[in-house]
Amino acid sequence: MIELLKGFPDNVAALACHGHVTKADYETVLIPDVNDRLTRHDKLRIYYEIASDFAGVDPGAVWDDTKLGLSHFLSWERLAVVTDVDWIKHAVKFFGFLMPAQLRTFATAEADKAREWIAQPQD
Repeated sequence: MIELLKGFPDNVAALACHGHVTKADYETVLIPDVNDRLTRHDKLRIYYEIASDFAGVDPGAVWDDTKLGLSHFLSWERLAVVTDVDWIKHAVKFFGFLMPAQLRTFATAEADKAREWIAQPQD
């Protein structure tokens, strides 16, 4: 399940992933939120929080994530990923060099630091 998080600037799509994330979660929650924000902003920031109850992602959701990322490739400004799941940290760092955005991973205990970083003005 994808939960949209509140309390972020309008140019930040903030979400938490719980349990098992499906293609339907992307199609009904994340993609509409991102597309709506892109009507108001040229650049977006993404705050991903991988909750402690995260259980995995459907292949269809991975494909939707890839399509979303590539279709708006130059629209990303910053990406913060908050997780204690090692394989996710490694994957983000591995693929991060391909992103035109600033990208950082944070441990769950650093969620406040991640929220501050994603919201601060561009360097």
